[in-house]
Amino acid sequence: VQLQASGGGLVQAGGSLRLSCVASGRTFSSYGMGWFRQAPGKEREFVAAIMRGGRSTYYADSVKGRFTISRDNFKNTAYLQMNSLKPEDTAVYYCAASPLNYGLVEDEYDYWGQGTQVTVSS
Repeated sequence: VQLQASGGGLVQAGGSLRLSCVASGRTFSSYGMGWFRQAPGKEREFVAAIMRGGRSTYYADSVKGRFTISRDNFKNTAYLQMNSLKPEDTAVYYCAASPLNYGLVEDEYDYWGQGTQVTVSS
């Protein structure tokens, strides 16, 4: 499966952005989907994950209550709604697809999008 992430940009602290991840292929619903991010000089970290059917979601503590992951299996698209953005959310955001029902670490994901830059100004 090929993934195309979009929706990043420059936003002021407290603002919102919605990232999208469009997947090619007919088997999108068979993949758990996740979002990761990598800030300059830091390791890539888990942000959020959603089960194949969208029933359950998982979040890093740093984004819990501010970010919402969702998916539309008819549109082959996963989303990350980001509210109350902070400067420390600045990073390149990656979407990823896992053959598992869901994944919380990078090694559980087989396919990665190209990344989209999110910059939050103070």
